[in-house]
Amino acid sequence: MRRIIITLALLAVPLLAACNTMEGMGQDIQKGGKSIEKSADENK
Repeated sequence: MRRIIITLALLAVPLLAACNTMEGMGQDIQKGGKSIEKSADENK
């Protein structure tokens, strides 16, 4: 039973890291979108 719990915990670590990575990627995309929007507003 202990072996199963350890295995599941080790498998969960990359998934948790991926969530953090996806959150960072979403923030980067959002910043890029704001830059494009600002540039479009300046060039009207």
